[in-house]
Amino acid sequence: MPAEKLPTAWSPLHAAVFRSLWIAALVSNIGTWIQNVGAAWLMTSIAPSPVMVSLVQSAMGLPVFLLALPAGALADVLDRRRLLLFTQGWMLVAAAGVGVLTLMGATTLWLLLTFTFLMGVGSVLNMPAWQAIVPELVPRPELPAAVSLNSVGFNVARVVGPTLGGVIVAAAGAGAAFLMNAVTFLSVLVLLYRWRRPCRESVLPRERVVGAMQAGIRYVRHAPAVHGVLVRIGVFIIPSSALWALLPLVARFELGHGSTGYGLLVGCLGAGAVLGAAVLPGLRLRVSTDALIRGGPLYYF
Repeated sequence: MPAEKLPTAWSPLHAAVFRSLWIAALVSNIGTWIQNVGAAWLMTSIAPSPVMVSLVQSAMGLPVFLLALPAGALADVLDRRRLLLFTQGWMLVAAAGVGVLTLMGATTLWLLLTFTFLMGVGSVLNMPAWQAIVPELVPRPELPAAVSLNSVGFNVARVVGPTLGGVIVAAAGAGAAFLMNAVTFLSVLVLLYRWRRPCRESVLPRERVVGAMQAGIRYVRHAPAVHGVLVRIGVFIIPSSALWALLPLVARFELGHGSTGYGLLVGCLGAGAVLGAAVLPGLRLRVSTDALIRGGPLYYF
């Protein structure tokens, strides 16, 4: 009897649906970073003050604070395919809307912040459902590799997207960058529409969104390990967000770069994440995970 082949890091790509969605998600994530660069750079032209430029980052992050819990509950309660079709369509319309307004010269600072917030809403509602469908696309033994591939795709987009975004803004303006992002959602929408997700009957009564949220809160409240993780995430993210928020101003007025230079700076942050992921397995052999988490923020000082 032939021995079963062990899954490799690339095994999930043999599954046609996962492979197609992974490629489409990579393209879409690149588009999202193009949009982020375009929005931040446009604000340095509309209102080049630290407060207003920082508000672009706040508009991107506020939906996470407001909707992360409901988004997870919706991914558990609703049909995930339909939810993903809605969120992808939502982001396409938002990106296309701000793109058209910008090309018409009608984008004000408040319109830019509003559309950035709407993009963030779509992204937050999309994330839990997207992560939850991965076990439906690959065999269980290949699930860790599939999760890792999703992470690889996201980090590759963090390198390519900002760099490409800076070039597009320099060549054709922020409006073109926004419309480019809108186009990247089309492939994801087509693939999700064509995906025939198997119907799974549940013997349990249908859970409501509020009930799912309450269950999540109860779990976190009674899990001390999760408390420590959340505290560490907060301690790291809150100060480091200042870097993302003020980098457009630093690039434009302190370093004298154009949008291409700003895109390269953001892309370097993504390249650092890719490099970190590459060396992390070797570091774990010599240093505990806890020590790595405690020492990571020291690089910001």
